[in-house]
Amino acid sequence: MIRLNDIIDKINMYNPDADMGLIQKAYVFSAKIHQGQVRLSGEPYLVHPLEVAGILADLKLDVGTIATGLLHDTVEDTYTTIEEIDKEFGKEINFLVDGVTKISKIKFESREEQQAENFRKMLIAMAKDIRVILIKLADRLHNMRTLEYHSTKRQKEIAQETLDIYAPLANRLGIGWVKDELEDLSFRFLDTEVYYDLAKKVAKEREERNAYTNEVKSIISKKLAEHNLNARVKGRPKHLYSIYEKMKNQNIDFSQVYDLTAFRIILDDVRACYETLGMIHALWTPVPGRFKDYIAMPKANMYQSLHTIVIGPRGERVEIQIRTEEMHRIAEEGIAAHWKYKEGKDVAEKTDRGFAWLRQLLEWQQDMKDPREFLDSVRVDLFPEEVYVFTPKGEVKEFPRGATPVDFAYGIHTDVGHKCTGAKVNGKMVPLKYQLRNGDTVRILTSSNQHPSVDWLNIVKTSRAKAKIRQWVKSNERQRSILLGSDTCEREFKKYKLNFSKLAKSGELKKVAGEFSLVDVDDLLAGVGYGKVSVNQIINKLVPQENVARGSTAKSIQEKVTKKTEHKERSGVKVRGIDNIMVRYGKCCNPLPGDHIVGYITRGRGVTVHASDCHSILQDTSERMIDVEWDLDDISTHLVTIKVVCDNKKGLLAAMSSSIASSEANITNAHVKTAQDGTAVNIFEIEVSDLKHLQNIMDSLKTIKGVIKVERLKQSST
Repeated sequence: MIRLNDIIDKINMYNPDADMGLIQKAYVFSAKIHQGQVRLSGEPYLVHPLEVAGILADLKLDVGTIATGLLHDTVEDTYTTIEEIDKEFGKEINFLVDGVTKISKIKFESREEQQAENFRKMLIAMAKDIRVILIKLADRLHNMRTLEYHSTKRQKEIAQETLDIYAPLANRLGIGWVKDELEDLSFRFLDTEVYYDLAKKVAKEREERNAYTNEVKSIISKKLAEHNLNARVKGRPKHLYSIYEKMKNQNIDFSQVYDLTAFRIILDDVRACYETLGMIHALWTPVPGRFKDYIAMPKANMYQSLHTIVIGPRGERVEIQIRTEEMHRIAEEGIAAHWKYKEGKDVAEKTDRGFAWLRQLLEWQQDMKDPREFLDSVRVDLFPEEVYVFTPKGEVKEFPRGATPVDFAYGIHTDVGHKCTGAKVNGKMVPLKYQLRNGDTVRILTSSNQHPSVDWLNIVKTSRAKAKIRQWVKSNERQRSILLGSDTCEREFKKYKLNFSKLAKSGELKKVAGEFSLVDVDDLLAGVGYGKVSVNQIINKLVPQENVARGSTAKSIQEKVTKKTEHKERSGVKVRGIDNIMVRYGKCCNPLPGDHIVGYITRGRGVTVHASDCHSILQDTSERMIDVEWDLDDISTHLVTIKVVCDNKKGLLAAMSSSIASSEANITNAHVKTAQDGTAVNIFEIEVSDLKHLQNIMDSLKTIKGVIKVERLKQSST
């Protein structure tokens, strides 16, 4: 158990001028308030705030933060009020205690949407003062160290939450040792058997591994001395979770993992780092493609180091990291390394830059109304595998692995992204789906006539690009639908002598919108444009029923289509960005699942789906075109017409019918006639599930002796 004097000793090592009176005062207050409380382990509750304060001292944080560590549970778990904290300790500590208390009250639910919304709140809280999340990380770390006292179910819940959220946060903030320990502790409780089995194997090889580590360190130290380079050489065993992840990702067993130790060479300056790198590569053969220069291009969490993997003694792969003393401190302490502990709340300029990713994330989330969409974007930013590319002016830009020129364009400015038509990478034209590589120089080509495509969502990786594209697509489609709905209503209203403009101005249409649980007239018109609301439904609200009956003796096409589609639970097609829209298939081309398709907004009748090469829409470039895709979960059948030309021989019709039936297809209509050249032309209308099913049927028919030609007819036979 840590004692108050241990904490004070730690602080004195890096900040001898610290106000220890504040630490002692916070300790006395916490001890008094938590008196009589015990943890699940049976220990006095005071042990927990002491341990949290000790972890914060290990991070070399300011006195106010460490005092908050001692006080962080006083408001949440006792009768102490935030006003009392303010009176006793001042506004700064009051702010930090209040921030940590609010985060602690966030409970992560199993439902993703709730979890996403709660996580959004936590990020907003930590954006106000980074120390809030540093205290929370220290709190979580000590809770994980004592997790065995919880039930098995609760252990797994807390461990999973830690692995999903808190360990990646520690990594994003650059606090490597906290990230490693959180991962190992989570691993221990999530997969206990595998954890202890791996720990046993690592321990068994420890003696041999230590001998190898010392051998490598000795060789490196000797070479450094020969080159008059002053350095410290350290060999650190990799933590269990990283070994487990490597085994899982590379599908190998423990015996195939050779680089169980990472070596660090810590030098005086950057020049010595590069000189040492050259020495290491001359000493041992480097593994191609495994060198990374994070000194020239630091990670977003401010991490800097040279990374290389070489073939060392006995043919084993050796991972080596080369850095300066300052870089090593930042690698261990991350964002906390830049904290001006003597000035409390001030943050160094480097910290401000390193924390920019969070501010950007919070800016982008304002465009994301769906919390689940926000959580997806957060996961991208919490688990970055960076690539570093250059602008034409030589500025370095960082993107997640797999990012494309479209991501780059939106990274420059929203308008550049919207107008992006192409890109040149290293002076050569590349497609927009090209995946950026380290060191690429990217130049974006734009056009005032260009606009985003919904297909871009399939190729971009960054939160910013996805948010901006979705925002544009939704806004643009809504405007198109409002115009379409307005045009449709105005035309149909005339049949009943209704003045569309007057009804809109008088507020009558707004009342109708309210009856459909819509906010305003634009929502109502958009609903008509999308096909969610029919014009007749609106007219029924405006005109007495008997007048409607007299005004229209025949049902509108829209009503007929609605009747035909009412009994179906699924349409078989998804309209991107729109739910519950009326969908029908063009009779001109009868598209099947597997065909490339496009949607066409039909006035008052939802969306008609056509094959993308259909002659009916090939020349159409209007704004009525909309992106659609097949619903892969749909299991309904589709009618398709095929034409089979064969010899006019007895028994062939029966053979063809049998072939179709054996391919698990139903014939709904058949027409046979004899051509002038003596061949027979057979037209079959059959039910198939998709394009592949149809192809199998046609291939089967072609194997029948006497069959000359089999083709699909796009035009319906009925």
